[in-house]
Amino acid sequence: MLSINEKLSRIRANDQNGKVRIMIIGLGSVGCYLLDYLMSTGDPHLEIIVAGRNREKMESDVNIVRVASLIRRQNRSNVIIADGVDLERPETVAECLRTYQPDIIVNTSRVYAGLKYGSISWKNVRAYGIWIPLSIKYIRNIMQAYSMADCNAVVINTSYSDGTIPWLKSAGMAYPEFGSGNLNHLLPRIKFAAAREMQIPDFWNINVILATAHFHDVVISKEGQNEGIEQLLRIEYNGKVLPLDQDDILRKSQIPMPVDAKRNMMNASSNFDIIMCLLRALRSGSSEIFYAPGAFGEIGGYPVKIDGAACTAEIDTATFPMELMREKNRASLALDGIERIENGVMSYTDALIAKAQKAFGVTLPKQVAFDQINETAEMIIREIIQPALGK
Repeated sequence: MLSINEKLSRIRANDQNGKVRIMIIGLGSVGCYLLDYLMSTGDPHLEIIVAGRNREKMESDVNIVRVASLIRRQNRSNVIIADGVDLERPETVAECLRTYQPDIIVNTSRVYAGLKYGSISWKNVRAYGIWIPLSIKYIRNIMQAYSMADCNAVVINTSYSDGTIPWLKSAGMAYPEFGSGNLNHLLPRIKFAAAREMQIPDFWNINVILATAHFHDVVISKEGQNEGIEQLLRIEYNGKVLPLDQDDILRKSQIPMPVDAKRNMMNASSNFDIIMCLLRALRSGSSEIFYAPGAFGEIGGYPVKIDGAACTAEIDTATFPMELMREKNRASLALDGIERIENGVMSYTDALIAKAQKAFGVTLPKQVAFDQINETAEMIIREIIQPALGK
């Protein structure tokens, strides 16, 4: 397997030769939004492969995006539908990867489609870590296929990457370089709040530096507070730190949001931002910063710096030291119910186990070994999700 820097060099070379192949695995609402955003770039260098099982459904979804983007006179990208890809069967994914040789892969699939897991967990156990065996199942199968196909794409994962990517890495498997999701959802909220507080009209020029994990992404967005853990947060404008009280600005960062599929606009936008940062940096030789949970297999969320001139990518430690970011991220993930991830084993916290027993009458295992992911995921569906949905 190539290193991340070698993968970036490969993307740049392919782009200079006229084509960058982006594969979207799973065309639910996140995948459809992402396809729409990519088509709206009007970039003739992009070739987008949509991979999944049901050709008829994918073709219908692809057609509406292609037609809508052409109405807007933005469609310049070729779209290929790759059917017969069953995420329960890694060999079908491997065959697809061998055939299309993507430069960038985005996993937007979910084991239990059409359900926001948080609609069950937040009100009952106030933690999202309970779902990690579900979140890891398909990206594990994709990365198994990735190794089978000797693939060299940069991989972006969409589901609970704060924990799933480190779990893959700790098990000695190939793992995505980046995750997308909630950390990116929080940054704009803080920008809007800071702009209102400081009466800054060009809110888009506010720079927010933040390193935190999934729990705080959610608790700040929903409740406007940090659960007693001061966040690694720096807010700048025109190169100067804004004089803002953290508790006050977090309190003002709550923005009401829908809880249905429209919410996935944000997750698709997070994937889109990572892709665009990579391409802008590599095409112009500039530096770009984006935010990614699970970056390079680290627990929690971090700022990532892409140096397009050198074709390098690394966690940006210019503002906060790495060990402090790791410490804060572990503390945040523990509040989400995950005590540790090491040697291929994920351990739930005792607090989450007790909450799950009280809320659902279900005893979670203290530890889930890598080879127990499937049976634990099935237990969670059978004993928690289906009863909560009345099935």
